[in-house]
Amino acid sequence: MSDRRAVLAALLSLIALPAIAAEDGPQGRSQVEPVTLPFAIKAMRGPGSDVALAVATSGLLPLARAPASADPKATASHSTASTAPTPVVVVWGEGGGAVLSLDGHRLRTTLIGAEAIEGFAAAETPRGAVPGSRRALDGPLSAYLTGPTRALGGAPGQGTVLTLRERQPLGVTAEPKAVPVTTQTLAPGEDRVFAGRAPWITRLDGRPAVVAVTAQGATGSGLALAAKGKDGAWTLAAQTPPQAGKDADGAPLALVGIADFTGAGQPQIAAIRSPDGAGVLQLWRFADGVFSLAGERPGYAGPAAGEGADLAAAVPRTGTPPDLALPVAGRGALALVSLKGGTPEERARVPLPAPAAHGIAVLEAGGSAKIILVGLADGRLVAVPAP
Repeated sequence: MSDRRAVLAALLSLIALPAIAAEDGPQGRSQVEPVTLPFAIKAMRGPGSDVALAVATSGLLPLARAPASADPKATASHSTASTAPTPVVVVWGEGGGAVLSLDGHRLRTTLIGAEAIEGFAAAETPRGAVPGSRRALDGPLSAYLTGPTRALGGAPGQGTVLTLRERQPLGVTAEPKAVPVTTQTLAPGEDRVFAGRAPWITRLDGRPAVVAVTAQGATGSGLALAAKGKDGAWTLAAQTPPQAGKDADGAPLALVGIADFTGAGQPQIAAIRSPDGAGVLQLWRFADGVFSLAGERPGYAGPAAGEGADLAAAVPRTGTPPDLALPVAGRGALALVSLKGGTPEERARVPLPAPAAHGIAVLEAGGSAKIILVGLADGRLVAVPAP
């Protein structure tokens, strides 16, 4: 990996573009502002994604890490926070790529070479994973689908197995040693496979957990939760009953957010049923080994079958649970939805100049969202000031 990063470093070219978000502070901002890029985007990854983390921690970008504190009395927690990777959004197209980050209240754009971004994007699919799929990555844990299959409807991207890999601590040694990695695989059951949706990693009761989408038959899909026990072993702790799609060509359930949307102290799962049509936004809770549906609301869009775009993002707000940003049905507008009460309630709606297509991502500072970025179907990228 270090050799690959060294090669990418040689290919990387940086060009700082003028900030386009707006003047400092909310005054003078329009609802939707174009981000000037020299290429049409075809893919987009938000903070926390494999690509964004790889770019931010590669050491190639001066903006990717906040400067360490010069105060010798700085606490360990402050030191950790100051050296954590700066949240970035990465977009790319045939003409190259760009990294977007916050500089105060302004948006900063840095161009990167096409070959470099292709190398980072290729690493999203680990060796042995379902072709074209993406892994979830959180610290030492990665999760991805393996065992490609055309069973149970034959939808693209399906896998028979959820593979979990964890890097283990390596003690101090005088000789170089390979980092030990444990691997465990989980199957959803005889009558199910994993749908062509990337898994998500979260934490429950202080331990890591992975949420994936399962498929049953030509139209049925549901949620599955893999949990890590106190003994370190992974089990498939719970599954929801399959929900039928609208027709045989319909898309499986789509995960669109995992966060403490209600303020209950544990994460909940936001999903879209029958995505990209008259989609229904659902909020699921997990407690005592059982999933329960807290509430739902129709009128929203998620990714179609085989579509890899992240068409939703949690919108953190200071002093209150996060909202969820996602497109309305038809993708012609961006909605801000509160899930605080369990049942989704729309707080705001912003018309878009073209349908959302390549992704939605949020840049935050100080625990509060500042800018929402939306990749449009015509290849443009726009910024929406977070309300």
